[in-house]
Amino acid sequence: MSKEKMEIGAISKPRFEFRSFGQNFEAAHARMARLSVPVPEKVWRRTSDEIYIISRANDINNTKIRDGKMDIKTYVQTVDGLEQWNPLMKGEFPISRQVLEQEVFPAFMVEMPALTKDTYTFEEFLEMVEANKDLAAVRVHKERFGYMVNDTICEVGNVLINGAKVVTINSESTEIEDIKKTIADCGLEGVENINYLQAIKRVIAMTKNPLANEYDYGTGD
Repeated sequence: MSKEKMEIGAISKPRFEFRSFGQNFEAAHARMARLSVPVPEKVWRRTSDEIYIISRANDINNTKIRDGKMDIKTYVQTVDGLEQWNPLMKGEFPISRQVLEQEVFPAFMVEMPALTKDTYTFEEFLEMVEANKDLAAVRVHKERFGYMVNDTICEVGNVLINGAKVVTINSESTEIEDIKKTIADCGLEGVENINYLQAIKRVIAMTKNPLANEYDYGTGD
């Protein structure tokens, strides 16, 4: 069976992903940029502002809101250290009580708030999140630079998590062996795979684990 050809921005079957977060991936970024085939100009540099809803009780459902739309992905499995996530739900504001009751708050795995209205605005939803001690609405700004290495979709990003700057690097594909080759080619072997949910929890001190590196990692100094 022939493998699926990756296209940036195109819908594919569920992908596997390597991603990590740290303070410096300069050397890996340089290698990724050198190894990349040409990519569409629209992905050379992209920026976005998003809000992630983080729950102390949940590590398997990743919820983010961008441009008034909510996107929840759920963890499926890990194979050879690479994570696979699938879409769980997509919604937009104003959002119905039924969706909040049946899909959103169950994904957070926290106590359901009292819902007395048929629909809720974005602001009303954030008020419910902020009222729950086990939830946090975290503002995330992303500046992403796109590449394509070994037929895997790659990026390096400067990320502000509630104003704290970190760097992320990733490779994703439906083909595990292509990702593993990209990890090796970019000098990322042995670097911890950290998803956005984990990284945000670490930055806001909801968990105690550190990021993959600090300061001079990857500079060659």
